[in-house]
Amino acid sequence: MTASAPVSASVSALTPTSRVLAWCLHLLVFGLLALAAGRAVADGLPHAGMTTAVAAACGLVYAAGPLLPRVRASRRAAAVWLACTGVGWLLLLTLSADGVWVAFPLYFLQLHLLSRWAGPTAVAATALAAITAFAAHQHSFSLAMAIGPALGGAVAVAVVRGYQALYRESEQRRRLIEELTATRADLAQAQHTAGVFAERERLAREIHDTLAQGLSSIQLLLRAAERALPAKPEAATRYVGQARQAAVDNLAEARRFVAALTPPALEDTSLAGALERLCTTTSARHRITARFHLTGTPLPLPTAYEVALLRITQSALANTVRHARATTAEVTLSYLGDHVAVDIVDDGSGFDPARLPAPAQDGGGFGLASMRARMRALDGTLTVESAVGRGTALAAQLPLTPPADSEPEARL
Repeated sequence: MTASAPVSASVSALTPTSRVLAWCLHLLVFGLLALAAGRAVADGLPHAGMTTAVAAACGLVYAAGPLLPRVRASRRAAAVWLACTGVGWLLLLTLSADGVWVAFPLYFLQLHLLSRWAGPTAVAATALAAITAFAAHQHSFSLAMAIGPALGGAVAVAVVRGYQALYRESEQRRRLIEELTATRADLAQAQHTAGVFAERERLAREIHDTLAQGLSSIQLLLRAAERALPAKPEAATRYVGQARQAAVDNLAEARRFVAALTPPALEDTSLAGALERLCTTTSARHRITARFHLTGTPLPLPTAYEVALLRITQSALANTVRHARATTAEVTLSYLGDHVAVDIVDDGSGFDPARLPAPAQDGGGFGLASMRARMRALDGTLTVESAVGRGTALAAQLPLTPPADSEPEARL
């Protein structure tokens, strides 16, 4: 039982443990009220009917508290509700000695709903009222009569104070974990940004030292050939030949440069060929039949598109082989006018997309987060549909823009 039960600022804030303890408190109150009324009727007490009516009224007042939004939102309203419940209990206590047992759950209510010092004061007053009423019903007083209510109050104070201390410690630990998580996220973002800048600098240096230098050489040679014409045609021819050779060397350097950024699977074939080869290899190496389908007319794609779609397909098939226990997987590459898409569908065990498993520790493959990041970077979308026992369907889609004049040369 926490400070949020049974009348909390927000019922949705209760944890499962808090809800269980709150319901236990509710059941205890209603059970003790029913006990008092039942014994009054069973024993044939003079005021049995009145006792039953007061017990029922007290139960209704108590039940109204958790249902009223104002009581759940305001400490003052909760205190008023607690006072009304206490008045009902005092009336019951004057009619039946069995009402003394209701004091125990009242202790917890008072400690949770009242302030740090008002709570123990109310507990002491409740214990005194219980002892006095019980002694009046028994027409005598002994130390044993005071031990029960007093000990119950002391136990309630100790339990609540201990639980509140644990709750504060848990909240502090939760905040520390949130701060640590935020710090790690900031650090990861900073590392990613630093990596992006470092890669940009590397590419800039690579381009400057290779392609830019080669193009400058070609420009100088052609300018020299232009100056040699028409007076020195032999020199102009020599300059043009040198410029042609520089262009050949520069083209070879550009191909080497692009090849360093391209997966080996795409070096000597198209995306469709790479995906078909991937399905064939997967079927040969694992106990699964992976089939490839091509829809539409293939179009030249940017290297980034081909790399992203190939990597996502590799990751999806790897996850299917490793986790899905599937027998078949269908990979479809579709050219659909304004977009290109890859769909991977398997007949495996499936999963709940809302409850993803923890990332694998072996570092293999790409998770769904990485797939989505790849798609977002290219203005694409990634859709995952799955259910336990019904397989998984993954669709990666990228928009197609009209190719520029230089796009056929994009892959060199």
